[in-house]
Amino acid sequence: MQDLWIVSDSPTRAAAIRRQLDGIFALHVVELGRMADTEPPPLLLCDVDFTNGSQVASLKTWLRRKPKDGKVVFAVDKASHLQAIQAKALGAVGVLHRPLDRKALVKTLLGDLAALSDDNPGDPIKTSPGVGQAFDALRTVFEAACFGTRLDPAAINQGGEAVMRRMEAQGLGSWLDTVRKHHSQTYQHCLIVTGVTVGFAQHLGLSRPDQLRLAFGAMLHDIGKARIPIEILEKPSAPTAEEMAVLRKHPEYGLEALESSPGLSAELLDLVVHHHEYLDGSGYPHGLNGAEIPDPVRIMTICDIFGALIERRAYKPPLAADVAYQMLRDMGDKLDKDLVREFGFVKTLRLNVAA
Repeated sequence: MQDLWIVSDSPTRAAAIRRQLDGIFALHVVELGRMADTEPPPLLLCDVDFTNGSQVASLKTWLRRKPKDGKVVFAVDKASHLQAIQAKALGAVGVLHRPLDRKALVKTLLGDLAALSDDNPGDPIKTSPGVGQAFDALRTVFEAACFGTRLDPAAINQGGEAVMRRMEAQGLGSWLDTVRKHHSQTYQHCLIVTGVTVGFAQHLGLSRPDQLRLAFGAMLHDIGKARIPIEILEKPSAPTAEEMAVLRKHPEYGLEALESSPGLSAELLDLVVHHHEYLDGSGYPHGLNGAEIPDPVRIMTICDIFGALIERRAYKPPLAADVAYQMLRDMGDKLDKDLVREFGFVKTLRLNVAA
């Protein structure tokens, strides 16, 4: 989980904050009297008494040492405009009113997840057969992860079945031309990977139950990204090394997010936490190799890489399907060569360059 540090002069309020955010962040408390002995962390929530001048002065001095990209959020009394001004003067990127609301806290700390999906009923992404149902299912996945609630397996399965029907009726090319229009890099990628995974499963002749399990896993594979700040996820330029280090934590964040939804299969959890593992041991987060990586994960890894290569990003153009496929082949022993060979069906895709 992403670390969140809490500075509070009230044990009661600090405990209430912990209850609100438990399971979403790894929570720590900074004691006011020992601030000078620690460095300000990257993500900080302050809930202190602004009428205590010496306390506020000490906090101000301490916050001057916070990381360049550090984020500080303050809790203030709703009736006090002065406290909000003081919080801004101390470098607050967000101000929340007491009593703190769970959703408002997460939105302020991580960004507005709802903004990634929009609610425009006329959006072609949402009205397109199969895509709309998958999009709705994907939104429930990210909301569950963001707020630490249980998944709705029935909704996810309905989305998966809709993808399967769409793929059978119109093929993978039509799916990709539609979903690559989505404005969110995060949702676009998940929809692409879901379609590619189902298309590959159908090409391999897998049974419908197996196709549905892979579709379910594809919609969940990046669930951990719901716990990464949106300014990193949706950044219009290539991520820095520090941001990439945060992004690489999403498989583990995904596994942690699924702890609130007991009863999920070990195969599904494997897809979420290990879809960036390579057969030669060079992947992450656990450096698995060879026989440690089961076939469904091998399939998901291929589909995930291909999806990333053909998707649209603000800082890079999408690759043509045949070029992306050749890059998979060039990865050699990192990927299952037999599966990569079968994945060659994508070479014939002629994607709409304007999509």
